[in-house]
Amino acid sequence: MSLRLGDTAPNFKAVTTVGEIDFYDYLGDSWGVLFSHPADYTPVCTTELGRTAQLDEEFRKRNAKVLAVSVDPIEDHHGWVKDINETQNTEVKFPLIADKDRKVSELYDMIHPNASATATVRSVFLISPDKKVRLTLTYPASTGRNFTEILRVLDSLQLTDQHSIATPVDWNKGDDVIVSPAIPTEEAKNKFPKGVKEVKPYLRYTADPSA
Repeated sequence: MSLRLGDTAPNFKAVTTVGEIDFYDYLGDSWGVLFSHPADYTPVCTTELGRTAQLDEEFRKRNAKVLAVSVDPIEDHHGWVKDINETQNTEVKFPLIADKDRKVSELYDMIHPNASATATVRSVFLISPDKKVRLTLTYPASTGRNFTEILRVLDSLQLTDQHSIATPVDWNKGDDVIVSPAIPTEEAKNKFPKGVKEVKPYLRYTADPSA
């Protein structure tokens, strides 16, 4: 059965390029970004892993740890990482999970028979420190993911967890946010000292509380 938002992310043990890990222990109190790849030594995946490595500091700023998974063996992973580092001018430091028995892929429903009976699709899971699934994305194998968007969603989730707000379309950190409909306008004005702009009774904006 596929995982839904709010479900507990399954724990697992796995062999990775940084050694054997327990998923929960690896995450600790951090956010997790778990994403899958159809196969090693493929061009789109090479650019994705390279870009993720280049964004290492951005994930660290957000207290997020990244893990990649594919069904290829660990020997292939180590060789592929050398290619990624060389071609993408970076250094992959995060774990690549060798999921040869497809245990992790099946736990997270990363294999879609309509696309492939054996290879994972491009899945992404954002997992909060309490081990809940907060975002799921599934891309076709031919389309590279947008990791700037994944960082944007992390920013949104972390902000909305702390404040009674939501983030509007195309929001980026520092932009105005939407006041929760559950808060009456007068209460909102006290809660958000930077001001509340009422467009409609149900559509009210305030400045990013973290800015």
